This record gives sequence, structure tokens and C-alpha cells, in this order.
Amino acid sequence: MMNLFRRKRPPEPQPEAAPTAEPAAPAPPPPAPSYEAWSPAGGVDPMGPPGGELMPQLVEAAPEVADTLPPPPGVPADHPLAGQLVRALSSVYDPEIPVDIYQLGLVYDVTLNEANDAHICMTLTTPGCPVAGSMPGMVEHAVASMVDGIGEVEVELVWDPPWNPDMMSEAAQLELGFM
Repeated sequence: MMNLFRRKRPPEPQPEAAPTAEPAAPAPPPPAPSYEAWSPAGGVDPMGPPGGELMPQLVEAAPEVADTLPPPPGVPADHPLAGQLVRALSSVYDPEIPVDIYQLGLVYDVTLNEANDAHICMTLTTPGCPVAGSMPGMVEHAVASMVDGIGEVEVELVWDPPWNPDMMSEAAQLELGFM
């Protein structure tokens, strides 16, 4: 994956106040991320990937966020599966980027036939992405397991047009420091 994304700088430390009579209790540690390591074979490893290999992330998308996103390209807004498709696609994260593939703009087209079989055309941020072999399986698994009434799911990786940061949603651009 190209290093296109800048991490936000942590806030500058504030000077300590003068000591008081009672020492303040230490601040609790921040909560751990709620991501779960996921493998295309379906196994969940709570301790993370063996040997430090990259492993894609599958998380439960917040319904309130998914409900504000537009339907997938190629799916009419009034289609009964549109909202579920957005939630499923929004649940797949790349291991190196803290934004889901849907808001990154990696999903180019979703075609549904009469039997609700889905054909999903998507891309990655770069052809040399380390998750190129596993990302289609992750997307297929997410859609097949999270969308009630979906038929067969096929995911096709395409490279034309090449992805660029302008394809991200405004929220993703803001999160990654592009705005």
C-alpha cells in the first residue's frame, strides 16, 4: 500500500500545573480498538496475525454512519438491499488505513440481478497492495454474511480507473488529513 496517508500529530503536551496538596489520579488508558483480526478462511484470531503478517480488518460498521452514506454505485437508492450493502461494505477496513473501503472510494460498481446475486467491482489504493490477495474474499464474506436476502457474491478487482485520494468521501478526507 502506498504511504499516501498522513497520521495526525498528537497534541503538544501541556505544561504541568503547580503541585497541589493531593496528587491527581492517573488518567485511564484509552480504550482498545474494537477491530477483530479476520482471515478469509473464517477464523478469528484475537491475538492478531502470526509472524507479524498484515491481516485485513473486518468490523461492525456503525449503523448511524452507514445510514447517512449514499447507496453503492449501480444500486438504486430505493432497492431493498441498498442500506444493508452500504453497512456490509463499510465494515471492511484495510489494515493500514483507519477508514473503511466504502468511504475510501474503492467500490466502483455493484450489480444485482433478479436473484439478488451481487457482482462487485472494486479497486485498491495501489496494485502492489499487500492485501490484494485477501481483500476480495473479505468483501465477499462481509456482503454474504451481513446482507439478508443476498444471493451469490462475486468480487472483481479492477485497476481502471486508478484510485486516487479524490475518490474518498469528505469524511474520509477529513479523517486522513486531506482537508
